[in-house]
Amino acid sequence: MDWFSFSFWADFWQSHALWLMFASAFLSATVLPGNSEIVFMTLTIPKLTLNSAISADILGLVFIATLGNGLGSLTTYAIGRWFPKFESKNDRTLWVMEKFQRYGSVVLLLSWLPVVGDLFCAIAGWLRLNFAASCLFIFLGKLVRYMLLLFLSTPFLL
Repeated sequence: MDWFSFSFWADFWQSHALWLMFASAFLSATVLPGNSEIVFMTLTIPKLTLNSAISADILGLVFIATLGNGLGSLTTYAIGRWFPKFESKNDRTLWVMEKFQRYGSVVLLLSWLPVVGDLFCAIAGWLRLNFAASCLFIFLGKLVRYMLLLFLSTPFLL
């Protein structure tokens, strides 16, 4: 086994592609960088050349990416619950809190957005928004994100 050969690593990542996707998606949804979009597109485009967009391989990849990214966001939500409550006099903070309390967990449909999506999940946990509703909207937003990426990757096949 030659750990430094290209073929070893190519075979390794090919046989463990779903684990790579899960880990990258999970890390992308926390405060750590994970670049799940790049990993998703890299794994999706070769599969699309061999199969249609509605194949078991593609749907499995979307499912694993959504699961990993959603669980990463729920981790950020849980971290937000650890933050102590405080009263702020800052106008921006009050505005954000008012919007979150007004729209509730529906805001978490935007949890897929870079940078602010992680912040939305942490604030939702900090404000102790309904956990079940938060799960629903986080996973729904993440699913839409990966379906959009799947749709955007199809022009590369033409």
